[in-house]
Amino acid sequence: MDFELSEEHRMLKDLVARFVRDELIPLEPKVLASEAAGHGLSIDEADRKRIDEVSRSLGLWGLDAPEDVGGSNLPMLAMVGVEEEIGRTVTPYTLPPDSPNLKMLMATVNERQRAAYLAPYVAGQTVSAIGISEPGAGGDPAGMTTVAVRDGDDWVINGRKIWISRAADADFTIVMALTDREKRARGGISAFLVDKGTPGFKVVRPIPMVGGALTYEVLLEDCRVPAWKLLGTEGNGFAPMQVRLSTRRIQMAAWSIGMAQRALEMMIEYTPQRITFGVPLSERQAIQWWVADAATRIHAARLMTYDCAWKLDQGRDARTEISMIKGYATEMAWEVVDRAMQTFGAMGMTKELPLQQMAGKLRTMRIYDGPTEIHKWVVARNLLGTRR
Repeated sequence: MDFELSEEHRMLKDLVARFVRDELIPLEPKVLASEAAGHGLSIDEADRKRIDEVSRSLGLWGLDAPEDVGGSNLPMLAMVGVEEEIGRTVTPYTLPPDSPNLKMLMATVNERQRAAYLAPYVAGQTVSAIGISEPGAGGDPAGMTTVAVRDGDDWVINGRKIWISRAADADFTIVMALTDREKRARGGISAFLVDKGTPGFKVVRPIPMVGGALTYEVLLEDCRVPAWKLLGTEGNGFAPMQVRLSTRRIQMAAWSIGMAQRALEMMIEYTPQRITFGVPLSERQAIQWWVADAATRIHAARLMTYDCAWKLDQGRDARTEISMIKGYATEMAWEVVDRAMQTFGAMGMTKELPLQQMAGKLRTMRIYDGPTEIHKWVVARNLLGTRR
């Protein structure tokens, strides 16, 4: 088995690494200062426009999108390398379009939706969001209460969604709703494309999160959506939603590897310079073990993630592996970053270094798209055959 990326994909990874190093990391002091001042984790419009122009000129848009709508149709294996490099910076930037919603659209759109939604999304002309979780139910389809009812040429949606990233800015939101209360996840969940400004689609409140990010709560109150904006077929929204979730989980594993790798490199650079009681930190056994453990676990997480991506590219069922890497990589990176903060001492506690921002992001990632405990349960259930 070849554990190396192809030359083409390695060159792409190197290109993204240079983009992150030259364009995104230099913005970190401004981003961190903004977050520390209570303005959230963001980049201003001028900086965003400039880095959009740079990333587009480098050919970094639409990397895993279909070629017939302007994408490069890259495999998941190549995207792991891309996302690992993106994970190294705390500057909040996504190479258009965001892969998880892209993959869900690719799996479901008809020709009309391809022209109206997928093509503009790939071109970076629109921003999307998705509403899955609900208050009191999380992402558990069995607890979903948002309902869509057919009314002539429309669907009428009523319910409430929560923890939605970009809901206030999105040009359209994919809303998951019950179209059959009895079947639920087994043929009763559908997906709908709801445009910004649709009557009855109300962003109720922003929710400040750990690490300076925002999510939103959304109320759907007699929200009327034209029938052609049913995404996919009625009752068959669960499987494409899982495609979306699986894509995000692999992406999060890659981000975790990138964050952990940068934290490790910061430790390696700093510890020979920091003298305590007459000896460099790099000569302390505790630090040496932290460095060795971090390097070993990063290596393991990277190989696991590439293996999972390769299996998906081969069309194999990798649901167990996806749960493994989502849980393992986020927990691994959380511990590596925490030890890096400990190594830097008081400086590691400041908002002048990116470590605290990495820690905040990882803390939420250990919950988002399935908590670690749920993914362990999924792995055990699949191995033990206890799934009902």
